[in-house]
Amino acid sequence: MSRTGGAAVQLAVVDGQTGLAPSLVLLLIVAIVVLVIAVFVFLWQRNRRNNMVSPLAKATFSALHTVALAAPVLREGLSQRSASQALPYLRQLLESTAMAMTDSRATVLGWDGSADQHQQDVQTLADRVISTGRMELMSHTSIKCNQPGCEVRGIVVVPLESDGNIIGTLAALTPATAGPPVLRATGEVARYVSSQLELAELDDSRARLNRAEVRALRAQISPHFVYNALTTIASFIRTDPARARELLIEFADFTRYSFRSAGEYTTLIDELNNIERYVRLEKARFGNRLNIRLQIDPEVQNVVLPFLALQPLVENAVRHGLSGKPNGGTVTIRAENAGSECVIVVEDDGVGMDPARLNEDLDDAHLSGAHVGLGNVDDRMRSAFGDNFGLVVDTNIGAGMKITLRVPKFRAGIRA
Repeated sequence: MSRTGGAAVQLAVVDGQTGLAPSLVLLLIVAIVVLVIAVFVFLWQRNRRNNMVSPLAKATFSALHTVALAAPVLREGLSQRSASQALPYLRQLLESTAMAMTDSRATVLGWDGSADQHQQDVQTLADRVISTGRMELMSHTSIKCNQPGCEVRGIVVVPLESDGNIIGTLAALTPATAGPPVLRATGEVARYVSSQLELAELDDSRARLNRAEVRALRAQISPHFVYNALTTIASFIRTDPARARELLIEFADFTRYSFRSAGEYTTLIDELNNIERYVRLEKARFGNRLNIRLQIDPEVQNVVLPFLALQPLVENAVRHGLSGKPNGGTVTIRAENAGSECVIVVEDDGVGMDPARLNEDLDDAHLSGAHVGLGNVDDRMRSAFGDNFGLVVDTNIGAGMKITLRVPKFRAGIRA
């Protein structure tokens, strides 16, 4: 028995040499064989699983990737541009000889692939689809083609729908007879295209609604503010012509910004510059009874928010909060950096109001005209950024009013 480092190892003498005991050698051989067999079985099973799953996984990934590539252009709506750019991906999805897309008058908007000699066939079928609302099929026995080497053996045309209305058709020209699998696949692709086009119409409707709300807000500004501003300027023409000239220039700059047609969104710094013009015009009327305080973090000056989102809030503070207070007051605007968001607060120390009364006014603002600016801004904030980004109003009688809004620093598709 020999001991080394406290570990006992049994030795034996075989043919005058020192070696492992035969029983231990046998155990080691068996263990190695078992390990090799286990590794072999594991690798074989993994390879078998990969051979079974991999083609399906690859096909699924390829289809999803192709669909994703077609989606952005389809979200622009049905047009020659969207059809020509989306059809190559759709043809790859169906592995067809050619594909076409038409509008609601059966006019071909785009064609991808060969066999364009069959455009008339596609238009004829598309006209039927638009009339009946049902899928149309032309089999190989009905297709007449004198073009040598033409691969088309079937033409399938299916309707493209949006909100229950047929807005166009999708056609697939197949190299084999159009059997049930081809019909189902073409129908599914058409449903996908229809869903994207319907989303495009919703996006367009939302954009039109936003533009309409901005126009309504501009119309609401003019009767309440323009008359008072011009009356104030007129009062200075004789007593202080230089002051009248300055105010007239301020008024011109204010109206130029308020009635611009540059878009639905603007930057915080541009909105604040316009508010300062508004306040200078109102101070000419209220004098020292109106004060404004700005506390703006430099990091958020270029945050993008809906056009005319802040001026109505300041106007609400002046008209409803401070004009009824004998000694006037102060409007404070704070814009703070809050991670991925900008938090904007418009606060006044005016007369305030009953919260229940405010809720009633906001519910029927478009009918009564009271606080229409607040309701308009709240609607546009929710439309642009989601329901979690509406206005938060804190007020009470004699306690002034505080309006808080959060603006994401970045939101896809929203830019000044």
